[in-house]
Amino acid sequence: MSTSPSTPLPALSLILGGARSGKSRHAEQLVESAAESLGGDCLYIATAVGQAERDSEMAARIAEHKARRGAHWRTIEEPLDLAGVLRREARAERPILVDCLTLWLSNLMAKERDIDAEIAGLVKLLSGESGPDLAGPVVFVSNEVGHGIVPMHPLARDFRDHAGRLHQAVAAVADSVVLMVAGIPMIVKAP
Repeated sequence: MSTSPSTPLPALSLILGGARSGKSRHAEQLVESAAESLGGDCLYIATAVGQAERDSEMAARIAEHKARRGAHWRTIEEPLDLAGVLRREARAERPILVDCLTLWLSNLMAKERDIDAEIAGLVKLLSGESGPDLAGPVVFVSNEVGHGIVPMHPLARDFRDHAGRLHQAVAAVADSVVLMVAGIPMIVKAP
């Protein structure tokens, strides 16, 4: 995948970090800057559909994210069919922010989907193997969960392992990978 000549934002970026590391804010700034230079709007694909109704802390986080984004952001909520919505919504003049891959993974696991097949399908789309590259830049946000201790519960270990494989697969096809540490972007992979 290559960088679009009309914007400094690479075609595909992955922003990783721990909780409250600044990853979403950094991704929003990247997408807004790209939209400005492209003369388009910003698309936010939210994977946290339904969590706000069950979790007041998640509802507060979602409200904070929405308040930070302006009217030039359009939001699509999609908990499962991430590849499908990317395929339908990608436009050369509109950068896309997907927040976040780990919530998408949680949704897939809760629905007992074939995780390996879902990851393979997403990566196939991102790499251009399933057709032409996506038209505009896409920025993925995800939680880095592999730096902690090995979880005691089997489901938590499965989640951690799937997340690690998902991050590796997306990072392999991404043009840019950034690890956020204390609000500071650490470049892991540059275009």
